[in-house]
Amino acid sequence: MASLQVPATGRAYDEVVSDLEAMRARDVAWEDGKAFSLAYSAGPEVLALQKDVLARFHSTNSLNPDAFPSLRRLTSEVVGTVGDLFNGGDGGAGVFTSGGTESILTAIKGARSWAHERGIDAPEMVLPTTAHAAFSKGAAYFGVKAVRVPVKADYKADVEAMAAAITPNTALLVGSTPAYPQGVLDPIDAIGALAAERGVLCHVDACMGFTLPWLSRLGLLPPDTRIGFANEGVTSISCDLHKFGYTAKGASVLLHRTKALRQHQFFVTSDWLGGLYGSPAILGTRSGGSLAAAWAVMQYLGEDGYLRLTRAAFEARQAIQVGVEAIVGLVVRGAPEATLLAFGAADGGAVDIFGVADRLWAADGWFVDRQSPPDSIHCTVNAVHAGKEDAFIAAIDEAVAFVSHSSAKGDRSRAYASTE
Repeated sequence: MASLQVPATGRAYDEVVSDLEAMRARDVAWEDGKAFSLAYSAGPEVLALQKDVLARFHSTNSLNPDAFPSLRRLTSEVVGTVGDLFNGGDGGAGVFTSGGTESILTAIKGARSWAHERGIDAPEMVLPTTAHAAFSKGAAYFGVKAVRVPVKADYKADVEAMAAAITPNTALLVGSTPAYPQGVLDPIDAIGALAAERGVLCHVDACMGFTLPWLSRLGLLPPDTRIGFANEGVTSISCDLHKFGYTAKGASVLLHRTKALRQHQFFVTSDWLGGLYGSPAILGTRSGGSLAAAWAVMQYLGEDGYLRLTRAAFEARQAIQVGVEAIVGLVVRGAPEATLLAFGAADGGAVDIFGVADRLWAADGWFVDRQSPPDSIHCTVNAVHAGKEDAFIAAIDEAVAFVSHSSAKGDRSRAYASTE
């Protein structure tokens, strides 16, 4: 493990910054659209606004909004705005979190408390195999059994299989819009209806789905698609803002259909000598920087900005999909419906898809996620990729040709999802 001792004498400001700049010299050029994961860009003006607001609020603390009433207002307005986009209604409630993982973990903690109140001592949740790994993490943290159910051939949740997996201990059903691995939309209307019928909770993971309300307004979703709480039985939704909301990391929102349901996620104790302590989610101290930056970016972009950025991302995903499908030996996984895309070797094909990923990075600096099973390249396509589609497709084409004449095998050690 590398170590760094605190210097006996403080170093010069410029010298410290110079060292840091040297460290990040080999980082992916995400601002240039070279990353199909981890970073999202709506352009230099939005980035400048993020930096300005982060600097103004970075040392504020949401742990106690009595000291920072600005953060109470910002939380209310950011959460309320996202709630409106997902059809939360007047009775809805929510909380601002540090990211999709915290939102999902908090939802699971709430479901466990809800179950315990109903005499379920060993609660379970039923979820498709495409649901994010954070659900398994939450299950491990909070002692909730995760019952994963295989998906259909189109990678969408199999609602009949989910119904068959429900037991008297089931507290929560899960669906995703979109599901991260292949970018398809689970049938939330059917999952929610099943939850309502069986008297259990239903969580929708829309951490990659801030685009959905805008795609719906643009007419780019099937006309019968209902967003968020417009689906009967949905009780909570997680939605990240630092992805397709183009706000600073880390910013996510966990929404509940009612204030009563939100109560189950809270932690409150007086069992120490420091007085009453309470927190609405996992973290205690929380910088107000990302919250304020989220508010600022949402105000700056407005509806017209989000409609423009969402259309750009969607059309870029379409263009990349068409380009991939034209390359011999490759196939798109499933039928992407939003702005995510996964592709790999065609059935029986000889293309080493992880070798393609290696070549994309080594030759041109394109960073893509690798996932399995099945072995695939995953692309989170956002607005920064508009105009980069042809160059990316050409790089994929070259990489496929390169690996077909190479004896080297692709690096499987990095086959993991990078969704935060």
